[in-house]
Amino acid sequence: MPRAVSLRISAPLERAALPALFERTCALLEANEASILRCEVAGVGADAVAIDALARLALVARRRGCGVRLCGASEELLALVAFMGLADVLHEGS
Repeated sequence: MPRAVSLRISAPLERAALPALFERTCALLEANEASILRCEVAGVGADAVAIDALARLALVARRRGCGVRLCGASEELLALVAFMGLADVLHEGS
């Protein structure tokens, strides 16, 4: 069974918080040998900042051989992920 680590992304998500979120994600992935990064995104709005954050997290996870699962995502956020062409790297799941 794949090993997963969880990362809670708090709302509201602001652009100024993205560098710290990126650093926290890198540290989490470096400290664990996970193959799945579970992003808890309940309450995160469906907007450009959220997509930017999730795309960055997917990139850092992929560089470490790790997939991304969105947990608690709203239908609107999932629709925006799909619209932006990121559904192949940002999967809905638990």
